[in-house]
Amino acid sequence: MQVFHADRFVLSLPAGHRFPMPKYGRLLERVRSECPDAELQEATAASDGELALAHHPAYIDDVMQGRLSAAAQRAIGLPWSPALVERSRRSVGATISAARAALIEGVAAQLAGGTHHAHADRGAGYCVFNDTAVAARLMQAEAHRLRRGLLRVLVIDLDVHQGDGTAEIFADDPTVFTLSLHGERNFPVRKARSDLDVELPDDCDDVLYLDELDRALRIVWQLHEAKPPGLAFYLAGADPHEHDRLGRLKLSLEGLAERDRRVFDGLRERGIPVAVAMAGGYGSAIETTVAIHLRTVREALRSARAWRAASPGGALAMEQLP
Repeated sequence: MQVFHADRFVLSLPAGHRFPMPKYGRLLERVRSECPDAELQEATAASDGELALAHHPAYIDDVMQGRLSAAAQRAIGLPWSPALVERSRRSVGATISAARAALIEGVAAQLAGGTHHAHADRGAGYCVFNDTAVAARLMQAEAHRLRRGLLRVLVIDLDVHQGDGTAEIFADDPTVFTLSLHGERNFPVRKARSDLDVELPDDCDDVLYLDELDRALRIVWQLHEAKPPGLAFYLAGADPHEHDRLGRLKLSLEGLAERDRRVFDGLRERGIPVAVAMAGGYGSAIETTVAIHLRTVREALRSARAWRAASPGGALAMEQLP
């Protein structure tokens, strides 16, 4: 399975900053040492033209030229720097590459991403550009160019925070279906409207969460039975964990792994390729967050092996997609 990363591009943040910058390097180290099936590749940077598929050109230019206002930087939660620009480009590039790989092999991953609070004209919540939105639109354009057909996209967002930026970008787009399971009382205070939102109470445990996930997935599968998506993006946040500083839910390590299994198995059973991003994770102990992300990678690898067994010749070339 191809796994993309951009860990060489590290942000220098003030001491005590809540953004867990070290988790990405530690996750990469553990994937490299413990997951021999992972084909690690450094991500390339998304171009301005690719970013413009989901973002306003004026906003892109402000980011690139360092013209974000103090208020805009506060909303993002990260100070502007050339490293922020490069890392943000590479994060989008990693999801683009993972999506392309998934369309051929069934499953691919990137070790960051899930920047779902970025809107078309602004960033927020540690998100500068929306990697899922850019990659979805680019894959649709590439699919159309190759076969002059429509690639339907499914976004399964299981970060603890609602994917408000993704929901707003695709609000009027019937070719992209957005599902978000998130904490009802968590960030953002003002929620957007996804195609399917499931709001969870504080202290939600494994049983309630998995019941709600099963119900939501049943709805998604029923709605798309006649016209299944040709590609899914899975945002596998670690922040629903019981010890996450920003999560407010109470999922266990095993509950999160079971969540991942149900998503990967449901997609594979329906022949829907998936690109998975790690999304949020702010554990009191950073190694716990890394361990959750690592289990997501391992579940993705397990699913990738099942895809290969069912289609050993790599029969998911884009020309053959439904």
